[in-house]
Amino acid sequence: MKKSQAIELLGGTVPKAAEALRVTYQAVDKWPDDLPLRISDRVLGAYTRLHGAVPVAKDPDAPQPAEQAANAATPQEQPATTEAAGQGA
Repeated sequence: MKKSQAIELLGGTVPKAAEALRVTYQAVDKWPDDLPLRISDRVLGAYTRLHGAVPVAKDPDAPQPAEQAANAATPQEQPATTEAAGQGA
């Protein structure tokens, strides 16, 4: 996660992000541009605590809601399974 993404998730400013994480302004200001996993986890935890939901990253290759609904309506083929395992002769 990028520092700018984390700040945006937590209110859009360094002071708001610091308040959400219950740390000082200086702590957030010193973050590197590419956040380590421990800070990213804290950001997601604070976001969830504040908003009651986990943010979803926008993936340009991900199917759009209309595509998902169309795919859900279309039955998908399931691979055939064999039940030979566990049967005695």
